[in-house]
Amino acid sequence: MLYDLPSSAEGRIASFALGPVTMRPMSRTRPKLLLVTEDATVADVVSRATTSLAPLDVAASVEEAFTALASDTTIGIVLYDATTLGLAPWQVGDRLRGEHPGVELALLIGEDHDDDEALREGWLLGVVPRLAGPGTARTSIARLLESYRQARELRALRTTARVHEECRRLMPCLEPGRVYPVALDIALELLARTRGVAVFQRESHPMSDAIAFRGLGESEAERLRDLLLDAKPLADNLEGEIEELDSGPYVDVLRRAGIAFERILVVPLHGQQNEAGMLWLLEDGHPFDDDEIDRVRVVASYAETALDNCERYQLAKERAFIDDVTEVYNARYLLQTTENEIRRAERYEKPLSVVFLDLDRFKLVNDNHGHLVGSQVLRSLSQLLLQCVRDVDTLARYGGDEFTILLVDTDHEAAMAIAERIRRTVENHVFEAGRGGSLRLTVSLGVGTYPEHGTDRTTLLDTADKAMYRSKSLGRNRTSSANELTAG
Repeated sequence: MLYDLPSSAEGRIASFALGPVTMRPMSRTRPKLLLVTEDATVADVVSRATTSLAPLDVAASVEEAFTALASDTTIGIVLYDATTLGLAPWQVGDRLRGEHPGVELALLIGEDHDDDEALREGWLLGVVPRLAGPGTARTSIARLLESYRQARELRALRTTARVHEECRRLMPCLEPGRVYPVALDIALELLARTRGVAVFQRESHPMSDAIAFRGLGESEAERLRDLLLDAKPLADNLEGEIEELDSGPYVDVLRRAGIAFERILVVPLHGQQNEAGMLWLLEDGHPFDDDEIDRVRVVASYAETALDNCERYQLAKERAFIDDVTEVYNARYLLQTTENEIRRAERYEKPLSVVFLDLDRFKLVNDNHGHLVGSQVLRSLSQLLLQCVRDVDTLARYGGDEFTILLVDTDHEAAMAIAERIRRTVENHVFEAGRGGSLRLTVSLGVGTYPEHGTDRTTLLDTADKAMYRSKSLGRNRTSSANELTAG
Protein backbone atom coordinates (compact mmCIF):
# COMPACT_ATOMS: atom_id res chain seq x y z
CA MET A 1 0.00 0.00 0.00
CA LEU A 2 1.13 3.50 -0.77
CA TYR A 3 -0.58 5.42 2.01
CA ASP A 4 -0.55 5.04 5.78
CA LEU A 5 -3.89 4.53 7.48
CA PRO A 6 -5.14 7.23 9.86
CA SER A 7 -4.48 6.24 13.44
CA SER A 8 -8.17 6.54 14.27
CA ALA A 9 -9.02 3.81 11.74
CA GLU A 10 -6.24 1.27 12.38
CA GLY A 11 -8.31 -0.83 14.76
CA ARG A 12 -11.40 -0.85 12.57
CA ILE A 13 -10.08 -2.33 9.33
CA ALA A 14 -10.73 -5.94 10.28
CA SER A 15 -14.46 -5.31 10.41
CA PHE A 16 -14.55 -4.13 6.78
CA ALA A 17 -14.07 -6.84 4.16
CA LEU A 18 -11.55 -6.07 1.42
CA GLY A 19 -11.96 -7.29 -2.13
CA PRO A 20 -9.15 -8.22 -4.52
CA VAL A 21 -6.32 -5.68 -4.61
CA THR A 22 -5.82 -3.89 -7.94
CA MET A 23 -2.52 -2.05 -8.49
CA ARG A 24 -3.51 1.01 -10.48
CA PRO A 25 -1.10 2.75 -12.83
CA MET A 26 -0.35 6.40 -12.24
CA SER A 27 -2.38 8.50 -14.64
CA ARG A 28 -0.36 9.90 -17.53
CA THR A 29 -3.27 12.18 -18.54
CA ARG A 30 -6.08 13.88 -16.66
CA PRO A 31 -7.59 11.51 -14.09
CA LYS A 32 -11.26 10.60 -14.34
CA LEU A 33 -13.45 11.64 -11.41
CA LEU A 34 -16.00 9.26 -9.93
CA LEU A 35 -18.82 11.05 -8.08
CA VAL A 36 -20.64 8.87 -5.57
CA THR A 37 -24.00 10.44 -4.64
CA GLU A 38 -27.74 9.74 -4.57
CA ASP A 39 -28.60 13.43 -5.03
CA ALA A 40 -29.40 14.30 -8.65
CA THR A 41 -28.99 18.03 -7.93
CA VAL A 42 -25.47 17.51 -6.59
CA ALA A 43 -24.66 15.34 -9.57
CA ASP A 44 -25.82 18.07 -11.94
CA VAL A 45 -23.76 20.77 -10.17
CA VAL A 46 -20.60 18.69 -10.16
CA SER A 47 -21.13 17.63 -13.78
CA ARG A 48 -21.34 21.25 -14.91
CA ALA A 49 -18.40 22.22 -12.70
CA THR A 50 -16.10 19.59 -14.24
CA THR A 51 -16.82 20.49 -17.87
CA SER A 52 -13.46 20.73 -19.70
CA LEU A 53 -11.59 20.07 -16.41
CA ALA A 54 -11.77 16.28 -16.26
CA PRO A 55 -14.02 13.40 -17.37
CA LEU A 56 -16.68 12.44 -14.80
CA ASP A 57 -18.62 9.26 -14.01
CA VAL A 58 -21.44 9.08 -11.45
CA ALA A 59 -22.31 6.15 -9.15
CA ALA A 60 -25.44 6.04 -6.99
CA SER A 61 -23.96 3.76 -4.29
CA VAL A 62 -20.68 2.63 -2.80
CA GLU A 63 -20.99 -0.83 -4.34
CA GLU A 64 -21.70 0.66 -7.74
CA ALA A 65 -18.64 2.85 -7.29
CA PHE A 66 -16.35 -0.10 -6.51
CA THR A 67 -17.73 -2.00 -9.47
CA ALA A 68 -16.77 0.96 -11.67
CA LEU A 69 -13.31 1.13 -10.08
CA ALA A 70 -12.71 -2.53 -10.79
CA SER A 71 -13.38 -2.09 -14.50
CA ASP A 72 -11.93 1.37 -15.17
CA THR A 73 -8.30 2.00 -14.24
CA THR A 74 -8.43 5.63 -15.46
CA ILE A 75 -10.40 6.72 -12.37
CA GLY A 76 -8.02 8.71 -10.17
CA ILE A 77 -10.29 10.54 -7.71
CA VAL A 78 -13.43 9.39 -5.90
CA LEU A 79 -15.64 12.34 -4.86
CA TYR A 80 -17.82 10.95 -2.07
CA ASP A 81 -21.09 12.44 -0.83
CA ALA A 82 -21.31 11.10 2.74
CA THR A 83 -24.39 13.25 3.46
CA THR A 84 -26.70 11.16 1.26
CA LEU A 85 -24.98 7.75 1.40
CA GLY A 86 -24.43 7.43 5.12
CA LEU A 87 -21.29 5.24 5.08
CA ALA A 88 -18.49 6.92 7.07
CA PRO A 89 -15.75 8.41 4.87
CA TRP A 90 -13.00 6.53 6.76
CA GLN A 91 -14.68 3.23 5.82
CA VAL A 92 -14.71 4.17 2.14
CA GLY A 93 -11.08 5.32 2.48
CA ASP A 94 -9.98 2.07 4.12
CA ARG A 95 -11.57 -0.03 1.40
CA LEU A 96 -10.22 2.23 -1.33
CA ARG A 97 -6.67 1.91 -0.04
CA GLY A 98 -7.05 -1.84 0.31
CA GLU A 99 -8.50 -2.57 -3.12
CA HIS A 100 -7.28 0.34 -5.29
CA PRO A 101 -4.05 1.86 -3.96
CA GLY A 102 -3.34 5.18 -5.65
CA VAL A 103 -6.97 6.28 -6.10
CA GLU A 104 -7.52 9.43 -4.05
CA LEU A 105 -10.59 10.19 -1.92
CA ALA A 106 -12.23 13.63 -1.72
CA LEU A 107 -15.44 14.63 0.07
CA LEU A 108 -18.51 16.65 -0.74
CA ILE A 109 -19.10 18.49 2.53
CA GLY A 110 -21.74 20.68 4.14
CA GLU A 111 -21.07 23.90 6.02
CA ASP A 112 -20.87 22.18 9.43
CA HIS A 113 -18.44 19.41 8.40
CA ASP A 114 -15.03 19.31 10.12
CA ASP A 115 -12.47 17.81 7.77
CA ASP A 116 -9.29 19.28 9.26
CA GLU A 117 -8.11 16.08 10.97
CA ALA A 118 -8.55 13.91 7.87
CA LEU A 119 -6.78 16.45 5.68
CA ARG A 120 -3.93 16.82 8.16
CA GLU A 121 -3.38 13.05 8.31
CA GLY A 122 -3.27 12.87 4.52
CA TRP A 123 -5.98 10.31 3.80
CA LEU A 124 -8.23 12.88 2.10
CA LEU A 125 -7.11 14.63 -1.04
CA GLY A 126 -9.46 17.56 -0.41
CA VAL A 127 -13.06 18.72 -0.12
CA VAL A 128 -15.74 20.30 -2.33
CA PRO A 129 -18.75 22.22 -0.89
CA ARG A 130 -21.73 20.04 -1.84
CA LEU A 131 -24.31 22.82 -2.23
CA ALA A 132 -22.05 25.46 -3.75
CA GLY A 133 -22.74 26.96 -7.17
CA PRO A 134 -20.95 25.61 -10.26
CA GLY A 135 -18.31 28.36 -10.11
CA THR A 136 -17.28 27.62 -6.51
CA ALA A 137 -17.44 23.88 -7.14
CA ARG A 138 -15.31 24.31 -10.27
CA THR A 139 -12.63 26.18 -8.32
CA SER A 140 -12.57 23.46 -5.63
CA ILE A 141 -12.37 20.67 -8.19
CA ALA A 142 -9.56 22.47 -10.04
CA ARG A 143 -7.70 22.55 -6.71
CA LEU A 144 -8.33 18.82 -6.29
CA LEU A 145 -6.87 18.08 -9.71
CA GLU A 146 -3.78 20.16 -8.96
CA SER A 147 -3.33 18.37 -5.63
CA TYR A 148 -3.72 15.07 -7.44
CA ARG A 149 -1.05 16.05 -9.99
CA GLN A 150 1.37 17.09 -7.24
CA ALA A 151 0.70 13.89 -5.29
CA ARG A 152 1.36 11.80 -8.43
CA GLU A 153 4.62 13.64 -9.10
CA LEU A 154 5.75 13.15 -5.50
CA ARG A 155 4.82 9.49 -5.66
CA ALA A 156 6.69 9.12 -8.95
CA LEU A 157 9.80 10.76 -7.45
CA ARG A 158 9.67 8.50 -4.42
CA THR A 159 9.18 5.44 -6.59
CA THR A 160 12.04 6.45 -8.88
CA ALA A 161 14.31 7.06 -5.89
CA ARG A 162 13.44 3.65 -4.47
CA VAL A 163 14.03 1.90 -7.80
CA HIS A 164 17.48 3.47 -8.18
CA GLU A 165 18.35 2.76 -4.55
CA GLU A 166 17.40 -0.91 -4.90
CA CYS A 167 19.33 -1.19 -8.17
CA ARG A 168 22.52 -0.13 -6.42
CA ARG A 169 22.66 -3.69 -5.10
CA LEU A 170 23.77 -4.73 -8.58
CA MET A 171 26.86 -2.56 -8.63
CA PRO A 172 29.13 -4.71 -6.39
CA CYS A 173 28.43 -7.81 -8.55
CA LEU A 174 31.64 -8.79 -10.36
CA GLU A 175 30.57 -12.33 -11.21
CA PRO A 176 28.06 -12.47 -14.10
CA GLY A 177 26.27 -15.40 -12.50
CA ARG A 178 25.35 -13.14 -9.55
CA VAL A 179 23.85 -10.35 -11.66
CA TYR A 180 20.87 -12.30 -12.99
CA PRO A 181 19.45 -13.60 -9.67
CA VAL A 182 20.05 -10.26 -7.93
CA ALA A 183 18.24 -8.45 -10.78
CA LEU A 184 15.40 -10.97 -10.46
CA ASP A 185 15.12 -10.32 -6.72
CA ILE A 186 15.04 -6.55 -7.23
CA ALA A 187 12.41 -6.73 -9.99
CA LEU A 188 10.13 -8.96 -7.93
CA GLU A 189 10.44 -6.71 -4.88
CA LEU A 190 9.75 -3.51 -6.82
CA LEU A 191 6.71 -5.04 -8.52
CA ALA A 192 5.42 -6.74 -5.35
CA ARG A 193 5.49 -10.08 -7.19
CA THR A 194 6.62 -13.39 -5.75
CA ARG A 195 7.43 -15.75 -8.64
CA GLY A 196 10.09 -15.50 -11.30
CA VAL A 197 12.93 -17.27 -13.09
CA ALA A 198 16.34 -16.09 -14.29
CA VAL A 199 17.70 -18.06 -17.25
CA PHE A 200 21.17 -17.20 -18.50
CA GLN A 201 24.15 -18.39 -20.47
CA ARG A 202 27.59 -18.42 -18.89
CA GLU A 203 30.24 -17.82 -21.50
CA SER A 204 33.00 -18.09 -18.89
CA HIS A 205 31.58 -21.42 -17.61
CA PRO A 206 29.54 -22.80 -20.53
CA MET A 207 28.48 -26.03 -18.82
CA SER A 208 27.61 -24.56 -15.42
CA ASP A 209 24.13 -24.16 -13.97
CA ALA A 210 22.37 -21.17 -15.48
CA ILE A 211 18.95 -21.02 -13.82
CA ALA A 212 17.66 -19.27 -10.69
CA PHE A 213 14.15 -19.71 -9.27
CA ARG A 214 12.10 -17.56 -6.92
CA GLY A 215 8.72 -18.44 -5.40
CA LEU A 216 8.34 -21.84 -7.07
CA GLY A 217 7.72 -25.12 -5.29
CA GLU A 218 10.56 -27.62 -5.12
CA SER A 219 8.93 -30.03 -7.59
CA GLU A 220 8.06 -27.19 -9.99
CA ALA A 221 11.65 -25.93 -9.89
CA GLU A 222 13.09 -29.39 -10.51
CA ARG A 223 10.80 -30.06 -13.48
CA LEU A 224 11.54 -26.64 -14.93
CA ARG A 225 15.29 -27.09 -14.46
CA ASP A 226 15.20 -30.39 -16.36
CA LEU A 227 13.10 -28.90 -19.17
CA LEU A 228 15.28 -25.80 -19.51
CA LEU A 229 18.52 -27.75 -19.60
CA ASP A 230 17.06 -29.95 -22.34
CA ALA A 231 15.26 -27.26 -24.33
CA LYS A 232 17.91 -24.51 -24.07
CA PRO A 233 15.34 -21.79 -24.97
CA LEU A 234 17.81 -18.92 -25.00
CA ALA A 235 18.33 -19.14 -28.73
CA ASP A 236 15.40 -16.74 -29.28
CA ASN A 237 15.00 -13.06 -28.45
CA LEU A 238 18.04 -12.31 -26.30
CA GLU A 239 18.40 -8.99 -28.12
CA GLY A 240 14.67 -8.19 -27.98
CA GLU A 241 12.58 -5.78 -25.93
CA ILE A 242 10.74 -6.30 -22.67
CA GLU A 243 7.39 -7.88 -23.53
CA GLU A 244 4.38 -9.63 -22.00
CA LEU A 245 3.65 -13.10 -23.36
CA ASP A 246 0.81 -15.57 -23.00
CA SER A 247 2.12 -18.03 -25.61
CA GLY A 248 5.35 -19.14 -27.22
CA PRO A 249 8.30 -21.36 -26.16
CA TYR A 250 8.94 -19.64 -22.81
CA VAL A 251 5.29 -19.93 -21.79
CA ASP A 252 5.16 -23.51 -23.04
CA VAL A 253 8.16 -24.65 -20.99
CA LEU A 254 6.71 -23.10 -17.81
CA ARG A 255 3.35 -24.76 -18.35
CA ARG A 256 4.95 -28.11 -19.12
CA ALA A 257 6.62 -27.82 -15.72
CA GLY A 258 3.14 -27.62 -14.17
CA ILE A 259 3.37 -23.94 -13.18
CA ALA A 260 0.03 -22.08 -13.16
CA PHE A 261 -0.01 -18.50 -14.46
CA GLU A 262 -1.67 -16.37 -17.14
CA ARG A 263 1.14 -14.27 -18.62
CA ILE A 264 4.84 -13.62 -18.09
CA LEU A 265 6.93 -10.50 -18.48
CA VAL A 266 10.11 -11.39 -20.38
CA VAL A 267 13.10 -9.14 -19.65
CA PRO A 268 16.16 -9.80 -21.89
CA LEU A 269 19.56 -8.93 -20.39
CA HIS A 270 22.90 -8.89 -22.17
CA GLY A 271 26.37 -7.43 -21.78
CA GLN A 272 28.56 -5.84 -24.41
CA GLN A 273 30.38 -9.10 -25.12
CA ASN A 274 28.99 -12.59 -24.58
CA GLU A 275 26.96 -12.57 -21.38
CA ALA A 276 23.25 -13.00 -22.08
CA GLY A 277 20.12 -14.11 -20.28
CA MET A 278 16.59 -13.12 -19.35
CA LEU A 279 14.19 -12.75 -16.46
CA TRP A 280 10.71 -14.26 -16.52
CA LEU A 281 8.31 -12.53 -14.11
CA LEU A 282 5.02 -14.36 -13.56
CA GLU A 283 1.84 -12.30 -13.54
CA ASP A 284 0.48 -13.60 -10.19
CA GLY A 285 -3.12 -12.43 -10.38
CA HIS A 286 -2.91 -8.89 -11.76
CA PRO A 287 -1.62 -7.63 -15.11
CA PHE A 288 1.63 -5.70 -15.47
CA ASP A 289 0.96 -1.99 -15.91
CA ASP A 290 3.04 0.66 -17.68
CA ASP A 291 4.64 1.94 -14.48
CA GLU A 292 5.74 -1.55 -13.46
CA ILE A 293 7.27 -2.12 -16.89
CA ASP A 294 9.08 1.23 -16.56
CA ARG A 295 10.54 0.06 -13.23
CA VAL A 296 11.66 -3.21 -14.76
CA ARG A 297 13.25 -1.28 -17.61
CA VAL A 298 15.37 0.63 -15.08
CA VAL A 299 16.35 -2.62 -13.37
CA ALA A 300 17.35 -4.08 -16.74
CA SER A 301 19.46 -1.01 -17.51
CA TYR A 302 21.34 -1.34 -14.21
CA ALA A 303 21.72 -5.10 -14.71
CA GLU A 304 23.21 -4.63 -18.17
CA THR A 305 25.65 -2.02 -16.82
CA ALA A 306 26.60 -4.53 -14.14
CA LEU A 307 27.11 -7.20 -16.81
CA ASP A 308 29.36 -4.81 -18.74
CA ASN A 309 31.41 -4.26 -15.57
CA CYS A 310 31.55 -8.02 -14.99
CA GLU A 311 32.78 -8.63 -18.51
CA ARG A 312 35.53 -6.03 -18.13
CA TYR A 313 36.52 -7.49 -14.77
CA GLN A 314 36.46 -11.03 -16.13
CA LEU A 315 38.57 -9.94 -19.11
CA ALA A 316 41.15 -8.34 -16.83
CA LYS A 317 41.09 -11.41 -14.60
CA GLU A 318 41.40 -13.70 -17.60
CA ARG A 319 44.41 -11.81 -18.90
CA ALA A 320 46.19 -12.72 -15.69
CA PHE A 321 45.62 -16.37 -16.68
CA ILE A 322 46.91 -16.02 -20.27
CA ASP A 323 50.35 -17.24 -21.28
CA ASP A 324 52.32 -14.40 -22.89
CA VAL A 325 54.01 -16.55 -25.56
CA THR A 326 51.18 -18.78 -26.79
CA GLU A 327 48.14 -16.66 -25.78
CA VAL A 328 46.38 -19.73 -24.38
CA TYR A 329 45.68 -20.30 -20.68
CA ASN A 330 48.56 -20.74 -18.25
CA ALA A 331 49.17 -23.32 -15.53
CA ARG A 332 47.51 -21.22 -12.83
CA TYR A 333 44.26 -21.14 -14.79
CA LEU A 334 44.54 -24.85 -15.52
CA LEU A 335 44.80 -25.71 -11.82
CA GLN A 336 41.77 -23.59 -10.92
CA THR A 337 39.66 -24.88 -13.81
CA THR A 338 40.56 -28.51 -13.16
CA GLU A 339 39.30 -28.13 -9.59
CA ASN A 340 36.01 -26.65 -10.83
CA GLU A 341 35.53 -29.25 -13.55
CA ILE A 342 36.14 -32.14 -11.15
CA ARG A 343 33.43 -30.78 -8.84
CA ARG A 344 31.06 -30.43 -11.79
CA ALA A 345 31.87 -33.94 -13.03
CA GLU A 346 31.22 -35.32 -9.56
CA ARG A 347 27.93 -33.46 -9.23
CA TYR A 348 26.54 -34.59 -12.57
CA GLU A 349 28.27 -37.99 -12.59
CA LYS A 350 30.05 -37.19 -15.85
CA PRO A 351 33.57 -38.20 -16.95
CA LEU A 352 36.41 -35.69 -17.28
CA SER A 353 39.59 -36.50 -19.20
CA VAL A 354 43.03 -34.85 -19.13
CA VAL A 355 45.55 -34.95 -21.97
CA PHE A 356 49.19 -34.04 -21.31
CA LEU A 357 51.41 -33.51 -24.35
CA ASP A 358 55.03 -32.54 -24.83
CA LEU A 359 56.89 -31.55 -27.99
CA ASP A 360 59.54 -34.13 -28.79
CA ARG A 361 63.14 -32.82 -28.81
CA PHE A 362 61.99 -29.19 -28.70
CA LYS A 363 65.38 -28.14 -27.29
CA LEU A 364 66.86 -28.79 -30.73
CA VAL A 365 64.50 -26.20 -32.24
CA ASN A 366 65.80 -23.53 -29.91
CA ASP A 367 69.41 -24.63 -30.34
CA ASN A 368 69.32 -24.81 -34.15
CA HIS A 369 66.89 -22.00 -35.02
CA GLY A 370 66.89 -19.68 -32.03
CA HIS A 371 64.37 -18.82 -29.34
CA LEU A 372 62.31 -16.51 -31.58
CA VAL A 373 61.56 -19.41 -33.90
CA GLY A 374 60.96 -21.60 -30.85
CA SER A 375 58.34 -19.16 -29.56
CA GLN A 376 56.70 -19.01 -32.99
CA VAL A 377 56.51 -22.81 -33.07
CA LEU A 378 54.82 -22.84 -29.65
CA ARG A 379 52.26 -20.25 -30.85
CA SER A 380 51.57 -22.23 -34.01
CA LEU A 381 51.19 -25.44 -32.01
CA SER A 382 48.70 -23.70 -29.69
CA GLN A 383 46.53 -22.67 -32.64
CA LEU A 384 46.73 -26.17 -34.07
CA LEU A 385 45.64 -27.70 -30.76
CA LEU A 386 42.72 -25.27 -30.43
CA GLN A 387 41.42 -26.54 -33.77
CA CYS A 388 41.44 -30.10 -32.42
CA VAL A 389 39.25 -29.47 -29.34
CA ARG A 390 35.80 -28.03 -28.60
CA ASP A 391 35.02 -24.57 -27.24
CA VAL A 392 33.97 -26.12 -23.91
CA ASP A 393 37.37 -27.79 -23.49
CA THR A 394 40.34 -26.04 -21.89
CA LEU A 395 43.80 -25.79 -23.45
CA ALA A 396 46.66 -24.52 -21.28
CA ARG A 397 50.41 -24.24 -21.55
CA TYR A 398 51.59 -26.13 -18.50
CA GLY A 399 55.17 -24.93 -18.82
CA GLY A 400 58.04 -24.96 -21.33
CA ASP A 401 56.89 -27.11 -24.24
CA GLU A 402 54.22 -28.99 -22.26
CA PHE A 403 50.50 -28.45 -22.85
CA THR A 404 47.43 -29.76 -21.04
CA ILE A 405 43.87 -30.20 -22.34
CA LEU A 406 40.77 -30.71 -20.19
CA LEU A 407 38.09 -32.63 -22.10
CA VAL A 408 34.74 -32.19 -20.34
CA ASP A 409 32.09 -34.93 -20.49
CA THR A 410 34.61 -37.16 -22.28
CA ASP A 411 35.30 -40.75 -21.24
CA HIS A 412 38.69 -42.43 -21.50
CA GLU A 413 38.12 -44.18 -24.79
CA ALA A 414 36.97 -40.98 -26.50
CA ALA A 415 39.86 -39.02 -24.94
CA MET A 416 42.37 -41.54 -26.27
CA ALA A 417 40.88 -41.14 -29.76
CA ILE A 418 41.14 -37.33 -29.49
CA ALA A 419 44.74 -37.55 -28.27
CA GLU A 420 45.69 -39.85 -31.12
CA ARG A 421 44.04 -37.46 -33.61
CA ILE A 422 46.11 -34.61 -32.13
CA ARG A 423 49.29 -36.69 -32.45
CA ARG A 424 48.66 -37.36 -36.13
CA THR A 425 47.70 -33.73 -36.81
CA VAL A 426 50.96 -32.44 -35.33
CA GLU A 427 53.00 -35.12 -37.11
CA ASN A 428 51.57 -34.05 -40.47
CA HIS A 429 51.84 -30.30 -39.88
CA VAL A 430 54.65 -28.17 -41.35
CA PHE A 431 55.92 -25.47 -38.98
CA GLU A 432 57.68 -22.36 -40.26
CA ALA A 433 61.31 -22.02 -39.15
CA GLY A 434 62.18 -18.53 -40.37
CA ARG A 435 63.90 -17.36 -43.57
CA GLY A 436 61.81 -19.70 -45.66
CA GLY A 437 62.68 -22.80 -43.70
CA SER A 438 60.26 -25.31 -42.23
CA LEU A 439 60.08 -27.94 -39.51
CA ARG A 440 58.26 -31.16 -38.82
CA LEU A 441 57.69 -32.05 -35.18
CA THR A 442 56.04 -34.75 -33.14
CA VAL A 443 54.43 -34.88 -29.70
CA SER A 444 54.17 -37.46 -26.93
CA LEU A 445 50.83 -37.65 -25.13
CA GLY A 446 49.35 -39.16 -21.97
CA VAL A 447 45.68 -39.48 -21.05
CA GLY A 448 43.99 -39.86 -17.65
CA THR A 449 40.28 -39.77 -16.81
CA TYR A 450 38.13 -38.91 -13.79
CA PRO A 451 37.14 -40.89 -11.79
CA GLU A 452 39.03 -44.08 -12.73
CA HIS A 453 42.52 -42.49 -12.70
CA GLY A 454 42.00 -39.91 -9.98
CA THR A 455 39.25 -38.17 -8.06
CA ASP A 456 41.20 -35.06 -7.08
CA ARG A 457 43.11 -32.48 -9.08
CA THR A 458 46.64 -33.48 -8.03
CA THR A 459 46.16 -37.20 -8.67
CA LEU A 460 44.40 -36.75 -12.01
CA LEU A 461 46.98 -34.32 -13.44
CA ASP A 462 49.90 -36.35 -12.10
CA THR A 463 48.55 -39.57 -13.63
CA ALA A 464 48.11 -38.01 -17.08
CA ASP A 465 51.60 -36.46 -16.81
CA LYS A 466 53.15 -39.84 -15.98
CA ALA A 467 51.35 -41.40 -18.92
CA MET A 468 52.89 -38.74 -21.16
CA TYR A 469 56.39 -39.53 -19.84
CA ARG A 470 55.69 -43.20 -20.54
CA SER A 471 55.15 -42.23 -24.21
CA LYS A 472 58.53 -40.51 -24.22
CA SER A 473 60.26 -43.47 -22.62
CA LEU A 474 58.78 -45.78 -25.25
CA GLY A 475 60.27 -43.83 -28.17
CA ARG A 476 58.20 -40.62 -28.40
CA ASN A 477 55.50 -39.71 -30.96
CA ARG A 478 52.88 -41.90 -29.34
CA THR A 479 49.86 -41.76 -27.02
CA SER A 480 49.78 -43.63 -23.70
CA SER A 481 46.87 -44.36 -21.41
CA ALA A 482 46.99 -44.09 -17.64
CA ASN A 483 45.78 -47.68 -17.72
CA GLU A 484 49.27 -48.67 -18.88
CA LEU A 485 50.96 -47.30 -15.78
CA THR A 486 49.94 -50.21 -13.56
CA ALA A 487 50.54 -52.66 -16.38
CA GLY A 488 54.05 -51.41 -17.00
